[in-house]
Amino acid sequence: MLKVWGRKSSVNVQKVMWAVGELGLAHQRFDYGGEFGKLDTPEYVQLNPNRRVPTIDDHGFVLWESNAIVRHLAQRYGRGTLSPADEQTFAKADAWMDWALSTLYPDIISTCFIQLVRTPASERDDELVEASARRIGEKLAILNRQLTQRPYIMGDQLTIADIAVGTQMYRYFNLPIERPPLANVEVWYKKLTQRPAYQAHVMVDFKSMMVPGA
Repeated sequence: MLKVWGRKSSVNVQKVMWAVGELGLAHQRFDYGGEFGKLDTPEYVQLNPNRRVPTIDDHGFVLWESNAIVRHLAQRYGRGTLSPADEQTFAKADAWMDWALSTLYPDIISTCFIQLVRTPASERDDELVEASARRIGEKLAILNRQLTQRPYIMGDQLTIADIAVGTQMYRYFNLPIERPPLANVEVWYKKLTQRPAYQAHVMVDFKSMMVPGA
């Protein structure tokens, strides 16, 4: 059985768990990281020397880094569906995974989420949040064009591209920031929220993560 280490509130664990849910894989998830700790235990360090989550053990194959895990699971269990069968289509989907991590994550998660949820209001940099929100809107305009006349990023079906980008969208659409009207992104996001695996693994209320005074 697939084993997953990582708390359900971690956006990177959510990415993996959404893929697990879409693929219908039998699994066990163990709460590690955050308030659960245990990342420095010898047993966990042996699995993941970075002391981060998520980590998986797929029938003896241990892997860390959320994008790598999603790619592995999709290619092993969802080739032709979650993982596009065509090499060039897969490469383009893979590019969107990197785009989500390098282009969106710094502003949505590292800045807006951390500032608005994990930082007391008295210490918050409102100008930084506003600047990041503007950049997110500019970047999502690229995604908005990609979604023209297609239900998902790569076309008619959900792929690893949607997994990587879509995981961050729940936080984006639920943080108190300015959001420009992007009709295609909004329709796509609504479609994601109707998927049972997204509801179960990504739409996790993050109010419990708010620090006092946030």
